[in-house]
Amino acid sequence: MKLPISVPTSSVARNALVLIAVVASGAALYWLRDILTPLAMAIFLMIMIDGVKRSIEHRTPVPSRFAGTAALIVVVLGFLLSIWIIVDGAAGFFTDASGVSASIGPRLDHIIADVSGLVGVKDPPTLQDLIAGIDLRGWLTQTAMQAQGVASGAFFVMVYLGFLLASQAGFRKKIVAMFPDRGARNEALEVFNRVRGGVEGYLWVQAVTGVMICAVAWVLMRAVGLQNAEFWTFVIFIVGFIPVLGGAIAGCAPPLFALVQFESYWPALILLVGLQALLFIVGNMIQPRMQGDNQNIDPVVVLLALALWGKMWGVPGMFLSTPLAVMAMAILAEFKGSRWIAVLLSGDGEPYAPRKTPPEKPKGGGWFKGLSGRGKAPHEKDPKEG
Repeated sequence: MKLPISVPTSSVARNALVLIAVVASGAALYWLRDILTPLAMAIFLMIMIDGVKRSIEHRTPVPSRFAGTAALIVVVLGFLLSIWIIVDGAAGFFTDASGVSASIGPRLDHIIADVSGLVGVKDPPTLQDLIAGIDLRGWLTQTAMQAQGVASGAFFVMVYLGFLLASQAGFRKKIVAMFPDRGARNEALEVFNRVRGGVEGYLWVQAVTGVMICAVAWVLMRAVGLQNAEFWTFVIFIVGFIPVLGGAIAGCAPPLFALVQFESYWPALILLVGLQALLFIVGNMIQPRMQGDNQNIDPVVVLLALALWGKMWGVPGMFLSTPLAVMAMAILAEFKGSRWIAVLLSGDGEPYAPRKTPPEKPKGGGWFKGLSGRGKAPHEKDPKEG
């Protein structure tokens, strides 16, 4: 009989503590989701603002003192515009004068009759028989109206973002006070840079590939005459930031609504084949080449993170699932007791992906300017570092 592997008591206790901490943290994140979800979105927007600010400084002639303001305006306006398009489009899709909402029931009855005829059913059931008292149109309208609840969430995100921006001035002092030793401070900044690089790389890849997909998808939808093609194009771009599930929605939602709009099945078939082929090409040929080392995460972890954060935080958790997994891997890799979790989360067993190019030197007044460079920060007076 094979004896069990003996593990030192200290390792067992350390791993048990890590697991208990993970479970307790997950429970706290679930119970406090109403508070933490807008805060997480605000922090996410702060990272985006910082990335846009540095891009403006390096790639445009805008002076550094105005780059932060310009980045703030671009990100906030983009966020609010996205919320407005989703709320307005979702609320008005089933209440517009296009006649699509009124034809949902009869059109589905016709589709059921056609499918039943193909399989040899002589007396096909109607939609009313299938749903047995469920008001399909009312349910769809209610679902669309629930999207308006996003507006209240956006308000709290803006409130948190305002307070984060107000506290940004004292952030450097907090970092110096938390890490008075220069070596520990540089290590903490390296973790932040790794997290920031991973999140920004993920956003860049998803945004660029999303624009590619949307451009071709818009041409397809306009070619077949699908109503609200612009709204569906924006939906495809937004859901592209949700891993796995976003591709399914982008590839199936427009064809399903094409079934309701058109009497013929050809427009829906063209959209289905075209969108699926487009998503396959981008997802398997273009996106992997662009990702590189920015998203060194196991695909199974991406799927589990989507399910976990979606269960805890709903739709916002789905959007943040991959960035949060990147952040968790970078932080867990820093501690001896939790490094094994980071190894499991990584795609190749190396949480620290090798850098192909040296990190760019930040310009302007970013969050961490001057903390890891030569010399001291302007306010640093700690005699221990002398």
